[in-house]
Formats: sequence, C-alpha cells, structure tokens
Amino acid sequence: MASLGMAVALFFHALIFSVTCANSATFNIVNMCSFTVWPGILSGAGTAPLSTTGFALNPGASTSVAVPASWSGRLWGRTFCSQDATNGKFACLTGDCGSSTLECSGSGATPPATLAEFTLNGAGGLDFYNVSLVDGYNLPMLVVPQGAAATSGAGNCTATGCVADLNTACPQELKVTSTGSQGGVACRSACGAFGDPQYCCSGAHGTPDTCGPSQYSEFFKSACPKAYSYAYDDGTSTFTCASADYEITFCPRPSASVKAAGGEYAVAAEASGGVASSWTPPLSVVAVVVSATVWLLRRPS
Repeated sequence: MASLGMAVALFFHALIFSVTCANSATFNIVNMCSFTVWPGILSGAGTAPLSTTGFALNPGASTSVAVPASWSGRLWGRTFCSQDATNGKFACLTGDCGSSTLECSGSGATPPATLAEFTLNGAGGLDFYNVSLVDGYNLPMLVVPQGAAATSGAGNCTATGCVADLNTACPQELKVTSTGSQGGVACRSACGAFGDPQYCCSGAHGTPDTCGPSQYSEFFKSACPKAYSYAYDDGTSTFTCASADYEITFCPRPSASVKAAGGEYAVAAEASGGVASSWTPPLSVVAVVVSATVWLLRRPS
C-alpha cells in the first residue's frame, strides 16, 4: 500500500514538473555592443525572482536565463559600471538599480533606460512583450521570439525593439552626458526631463483621451516605430506570442550609421534568423533625414 502511495505521489510530481517545464521559457541575452553591458532583471509584483538579477556581459558574449511559467518583469542594460575600490559599492552611469552590488536584487532601473517588458502565459495563454522608451533610452535593443512556438501561428510573434542609436541624436534638453563621453550616454524622456503632467500622462492628463503623443515622444517613435514612446502608445507597441523563447540583443547588428540633421542614427538591417520575418528596419535613410529634420523644425524654442 505504501509503495502504491509512493508511486501515485511520484506520478503527480512528474506531471506537475512536465507541465511547468512545458510552459517555461528561456531568455537568450546577447551583447553585440563593442563594450561591456551589465543586464539587470526585475520580476513583477507577486512573481518569483529569476536565478540572477544582474551580471556582466562582455562584447560578443551571450548567456541564457531560465524563466518560469507565468513570469512577468522587465530586463534592461546597464552601462559604464564600476566598483568603488574604497567601499566596494557597485554603480553604473546608466540603468543603475541602486543595489550597490552586481545583482539588482529586486530593484529596477534608474531612468533613462531602454526596457524589455514581458508577461508570459498571460490572457489567452499568450506571452505579451514590448520594448519601452517611456523611461528614456540608453541602449539599442532587439527582442526576437524563437523556437517552434514562434512559428505556430499563435500571436503575431513579431520582433520588436529600438535598434537606432539615439544617444547622439537626442535633443539637447533630454541628453545625458558624462565627462569623457562623446555624443551623450543616454536620452531622457520628456517626463523625466521636465516632470510635466502632459508628458508624464498624470493628473489631468492621466487618461488616453487627455494624454497623446508629444513632439518629444514623436522623436522616439519616428526612430523606433515598434517601441513604446509614451504611456498610452499601446496600439503599435505591444506584441504577443505563445510560449516562445526570446532572444534579447543589445546593439543588434548589422547596422549602418547615417548622418542626419546634426545627429547620427544606427539603422539596423532586417533581423537575421528568419523567425520573425515581419521585422523591417525602423527607418530608411530618407525617412531618418526627413523625420529628424521635421522634428527639429517643430521643436519648441
């Protein structure tokens, strides 16, 4: 009788384990930048933290992180990080999470930072994901669904991101600079720069009807059409897939630099791998020149 009970217990343990594994995902995080990036990961409220919440990723390196079923949270890249030789505190110039250690341990990114946001196995069993510039920008980032699930027809499984280098082209009033850096190290959102409710979609501007795009959000949107540019930019910025794995790339390649209206954009070529064939470059050379020039002409003096 005892052996039968043990067999039943093992059966249900195996069943639960198989279901959990079937619905879990893998994040393959890739650094194609010419410099080290320190990814940070924050789990959403009520969601268990992942096995790591922060680590170093050298140029050309990649690492895989297992993500449990129904996980939600965000991932970003920290730059210009170092550890103080006197007190041992770890800090980053952009995307710092304030933990004073390599691991973020439940702390989020200090704006400005490019964010990849996920809710896995959400409504209808779909994964919801986006790349957001609502809190500003510090790195080019591309998210690509992968695996058999990405071609199953559930959801649109579209690659998304912001592959343009906006730090140089960033409007001066939004630009974050640092001694010794050329062209800026990050680009603040208008909300982060000015704190005005019309840019933050707060107060009297706290609904989709009262908070629309601004000239500043249009700057981000013209360069990165698939990324969130302000709080209510849902229609063109949220994507779905069913139980896929995801490749998250910092500074995706190939890319080419294009001079335009006093700034420099990096325009990415079509995403490789063929998984998300609907991905197209966010800007053609002509579109970069035109949109940036029009934006500059419309900027408030």
